[in-house]
Amino acid sequence: MRNNRLKMMIVAALFAAIISVAAQIIINIPPVPFTLMTIAVMLTATILGAKYGTLAVAVYVLMGVIGIPVFAGMKGGFGVVLGPTGGYIMAIIPAALFVGWYLGSFGHTKVQAIIANMIAVLIILTLGTVWLKLAADLPWNGAIKGGMLPFILPDLAKAIVAAIIGILIRKRLVAAKLI
Repeated sequence: MRNNRLKMMIVAALFAAIISVAAQIIINIPPVPFTLMTIAVMLTATILGAKYGTLAVAVYVLMGVIGIPVFAGMKGGFGVVLGPTGGYIMAIIPAALFVGWYLGSFGHTKVQAIIANMIAVLIILTLGTVWLKLAADLPWNGAIKGGMLPFILPDLAKAIVAAIIGILIRKRLVAAKLI
């Protein structure tokens, strides 16, 4: 049992690194950049489940908070989390937990993964937009126009891709007894 726990912690660290790399693939749309971080988070939660998926995402966020430049644009530090995009960064933790919990409760199927990841997108965009409104002192319509509307369709598409690929990878890793 101990070796399995160690193996899963190493896998979680690997996924935290994957999220860090995905966050650097950016299309800059102020005030919130469009990155591949969210698809990496959804893949992580779909593949690893609630416990280790959330651990991987929390490790990624913690690395950024302590100053390692893992956030979009090679940024890091507590100031980034307190800034306008901080809500999106922090929201990936409950989103990953939700995806892992949902799939653990309802089954690791493509349909359930699509549902879970689409809800995760709504969690991320809602919490992120609320924080954007507060941190940037924007009116609600400005925060929604700048921090939610441009991301809904691309993020929902990423949710579908993450669900399909994530379930496929998870099944193969489980069959190979790697997770």
